[in-house]
Amino acid sequence: MLHSHKFTPELAESIETQDNQNYTIKLNPKAKWTDGQPITAEDVMYTFNLIANPKVETTKGMYINMLEGVNDQGKLTSGDKIPDLVVKDEHTITFKTKTPVDPEYVKGFLGFKVFIIPKHVFEKLDPASIANSEAATKPTVTSGPFKFVTYVTNDHVEYTANKEYYKGAPKLNKIFIRIMNGTNLVTELKSGNIQMTAGDGIGVIPVKDLDMLKKDSKLDISTAPALGGQYLEVNNSNPAFNVKFRRAVTMAINRQQIVDQLFKGAARLAPTVYTLPCPAYDKNVEMLPYDVAKAKQELAESGFDTSQELTLQVPIGNVLREQSADLIQQDLKAIGLNVKQQKLDFPTTLGNAKKGDYQLLLLGYGMTVDPDYGSYFIPGGSNNYPHTDDPKLTDMFLKAAAMTSADQRKAAYSEIQKYMRDNQFIVSLYVPDDIITKTKNLKGGIKEFWEGSLDDLNEWHFE
Repeated sequence: MLHSHKFTPELAESIETQDNQNYTIKLNPKAKWTDGQPITAEDVMYTFNLIANPKVETTKGMYINMLEGVNDQGKLTSGDKIPDLVVKDEHTITFKTKTPVDPEYVKGFLGFKVFIIPKHVFEKLDPASIANSEAATKPTVTSGPFKFVTYVTNDHVEYTANKEYYKGAPKLNKIFIRIMNGTNLVTELKSGNIQMTAGDGIGVIPVKDLDMLKKDSKLDISTAPALGGQYLEVNNSNPAFNVKFRRAVTMAINRQQIVDQLFKGAARLAPTVYTLPCPAYDKNVEMLPYDVAKAKQELAESGFDTSQELTLQVPIGNVLREQSADLIQQDLKAIGLNVKQQKLDFPTTLGNAKKGDYQLLLLGYGMTVDPDYGSYFIPGGSNNYPHTDDPKLTDMFLKAAAMTSADQRKAAYSEIQKYMRDNQFIVSLYVPDDIITKTKNLKGGIKEFWEGSLDDLNEWHFE
């Protein structure tokens, strides 16, 4: 099996296939919406077709793009229904993929990343306005263990138990998700007003406070390797930033120093965007070394004109990332690159990354369980922020995604990792650990594999 973790049933009891191309989803027959209506195969078909509707604004398109009849962005190019998506009975639906694919790929994207919505609520709305509708932003009809009550902007979200939840009534009555900065988080944890933190890039405990919290007898603190990290984007569409230049930049940066100084060890290094929790991670792929002499040599061989000034765009809001920019700037100066920083708000930076309106830029990614990261590196891919257009890499990603055996795919992604390490389309700076914090009397909470944390939310309780 490609995955060291296994998928557990939630709304779907099973996703099965005989030929890796024709799939059958069986739904849990006890599943109900919070208004009492049954959740049926019609809801699943409606959700997939809505994501594929070109008028609908959604980030979910890339998760359904393996289905027949949609393009790489997961949108229909003709007609208004995904072909071969068929409701067989109230709890069974079948679909077909463009080509045979690994069943774990289907479960990882279609089963894990797409949330089914109630057809009877959304079909009354104009598809173009759904993204901003009350049904989407203040949902009253949902299917999970908790129901949405209210969201107070930049303060908190309140949920209440869905007593009719099909996997069993939740043991907690209410959940409040509070939105706050790291300093307040530490104070509230120590006083017992907060019982756990979410981690994974938001609501992060400041590293400087970790040791203090570890000494608190009421708290459980642990760290776990994360899927996504922080990256230096080098704009690949600029011919001056050729492979020699990119390799020089990577070898100039003392990444271990960033981890030691800023993260006090609560972060890891990775040779590429593939990290420890990724099922395809190949521990035998070595990192490019920190080597100033070698970096100077490759920079000279790249033919880059070092008299020009380079701009590094830094999104504000993540303090350690901002501090890492200072260390990176010094390291690049040491090999003869004149870099100035430009601090921008996050939406502006992300917009520039998408348009390719930058030279160097800092950005974090959250990666998926499935190792198909093609959307980050293939021309036209929704997350291709480095603007990579390397025919060999594109071919490698497309072939790996099309393999039907998990073992074959794992070998293919090992080759991709070696090729990415050698070509440095993006510089993998560091991967901050997920810091998992909770009070000892809470049974449940964030798991070591962050993405699987809410699987048993209805069982969480205080002892």
